Amino acid sequence: MAKNTICLWFDKDAEAAARFYAATFPNSAVGAVHRAPSDYPSGKAGDVLTVEFTVAGVACVGLNGGPAFKPDEAFSFQIATDDQEETDRYWNAIVGNGGQESACSWCKDKWGISWQITPRVLIDALAAGGDEAKRAFDAMMTMGKIDVAAIEAARRG
Repeated sequence: MAKNTICLWFDKDAEAAARFYAATFPNSAVGAVHRAPSDYPSGKAGDVLTVEFTVAGVACVGLNGGPAFKPDEAFSFQIATDDQEETDRYWNAIVGNGGQESACSWCKDKWGISWQITPRVLIDALAAGGDEAKRAFDAMMTMGKIDVAAIEAARRG
């Protein structure tokens, strides 16, 4: 297990989420699945308690803690994409698997975890500063899923 690991709270589907992430994002995998040794407030002995996994190289553990806490946008994964095809693939995988669209590159998976599917062209435009950043930012503010061609056009003015 990594020294620093992100722990994500799930109601009961940590293993399903981890397997979805591993199938969707490169450099992702499901590791150890740990079962509860005895009953606990939101589960029974033998239920999946925690799942170790990585998402795009980031170490995570999913905890099936029950319905007490829900994820929100205060935490999100940001996935940098190289082109429209990659942006579409990840966005469609998340939204098409019971997730929901949001604004400005954000979407949420069916477990409530937020994702920013962010093309590098947008990241680079915002980092450039000045008028280029403003035009790219203003274009982004009108989008859900990012349109790479529209961001490139905005950068050019």
